[in-house]
Amino acid sequence: MRTGIYLLLISLLFVSCSGREQKIASQNGFAVLPKPNSNEAVATFAGGCFWAMQESMIQLKGVNTAISGYAGGSTVNPTYEDMRSKDTGHAESVQVYYNPEEISYEQLLRAFFFAHDPTELNRQGPDVGKDYRSIAFYRNPAERKIIAKVMTEMEAAKYYPSSFVTELEPFEAFYPAESSHQNYYERNLWDPYIRNVSKPKVLHVRKELPQLIKNEYLK
Repeated sequence: MRTGIYLLLISLLFVSCSGREQKIASQNGFAVLPKPNSNEAVATFAGGCFWAMQESMIQLKGVNTAISGYAGGSTVNPTYEDMRSKDTGHAESVQVYYNPEEISYEQLLRAFFFAHDPTELNRQGPDVGKDYRSIAFYRNPAERKIIAKVMTEMEAAKYYPSSFVTELEPFEAFYPAESSHQNYYERNLWDPYIRNVSKPKVLHVRKELPQLIKNEYLK
């Protein structure tokens, strides 16, 4: 019994000891999208499981908030259970609130492409289906041009052996996911999926773009 209690305390310590967990408001079991501050811009990306993508984005300098959710489909206010049906058209996505004076949209894009494999079609590793497809959502023609530029440059640099299959879609709507999916990576560091699937993606961003990582994430 004592051993079980000890292990439980240790696991709770590791889950909550970092102190890096961002604060996200919730209502009726879902995250609430914040209103951007006057010095903030917003970007939306889909690149496989949003647990890893959210952590990959929030660790970047200049990123104030990253919220997991659903985008790219037709179902209004989908739930995670709806997503499992594969009928919503949405992909697991992350909406990023950032200060463009500290980090540019182009830098965000490079982090996005390092946070997943943009050459895998309708899947990311063990996660299969269009809800795990790669999408870069643009809000204006300038962003679309930057997305195309970064994709071309990264393909030419052979960061990945195959061609990118990332979709370029105009942004229409983003629906925040359930509160249980917010900060999931940070709250579940010992989850086997987090350790074996999510963590390598997060660390890949840190390895490729160390100059963009907040100091507290490099400790």
